[in-house]
Amino acid sequence: MNGSSSPARVMVIGVAGRMGQEVLRAVHSAEGLEAVAGVDVHGDLSTVIDAGVYPGLQLFEDTSQAIKATGPDVAVDFTNAESCMQNVSTLASAGIHIVIGTTGLSDSDVFAIRDLTRKNNIGAMIAPNFALGAALLMHLSRISSPYFEYVDVHEMHHENKIDSPSGTAMAIVRHIEEGGNGFKRPKSQKDLVPGSRGGDYKDITVFSSRMPGRVAHHEVTFGTLGQTLSIRHDSINRESFMPGVLLAIRHVLENNGLIVGLENLLEL
Repeated sequence: MNGSSSPARVMVIGVAGRMGQEVLRAVHSAEGLEAVAGVDVHGDLSTVIDAGVYPGLQLFEDTSQAIKATGPDVAVDFTNAESCMQNVSTLASAGIHIVIGTTGLSDSDVFAIRDLTRKNNIGAMIAPNFALGAALLMHLSRISSPYFEYVDVHEMHHENKIDSPSGTAMAIVRHIEEGGNGFKRPKSQKDLVPGSRGGDYKDITVFSSRMPGRVAHHEVTFGTLGQTLSIRHDSINRESFMPGVLLAIRHVLENNGLIVGLENLLEL
């Protein structure tokens, strides 16, 4: 990181996307941070981003070129799993700290990122969801899970989300699995519509829904004899993720190694 009197230099990868543009606005407005580079394979980024709004911002189609031209301290990646892993390798070798909001990373991807942080003495953060409320939902689900025998996880997103269940939903079910004592899942005796009972993850039932008008919505319903407990979080817009993104940026600038999950920064 630069000296204390200078703002940290931030590169946003996937800057032409909706999340990338939101990150750019958040960094631009944040104290102690400066957006110096935006990277996207979109092509003519001037049709998407008015660089004049962001003094000092340069736009690129290539991550390596952006690094050479702007010398960022930290990069925020909201792309896809394949592009993200290529970017992480390039960033780590240049000693640049990394915040990853890309979903769809495999366990082997996470292990590889962890190794890169150790080898290059950088900080990195991976979070399937940067909303503080979503992190709290995961925590509450984990501590609730030992007291119930049944559980359903519902996740709802916009129609263009390509993975299902969502990365957040998978993080939720892993928290529930780790905290619980095993669950029961009623078996359907007659499926009039195949798949209507939802997906089965170690007897945790998961439902995914996609349609316009949604951003990100997750609900966990626990059940046992004579009672249910429901915990729900709704992201109404992408601005809801920005406090978590900024928290992650500041964390990786000051701490080496990999952290997975925003809840690990909230001292819950």
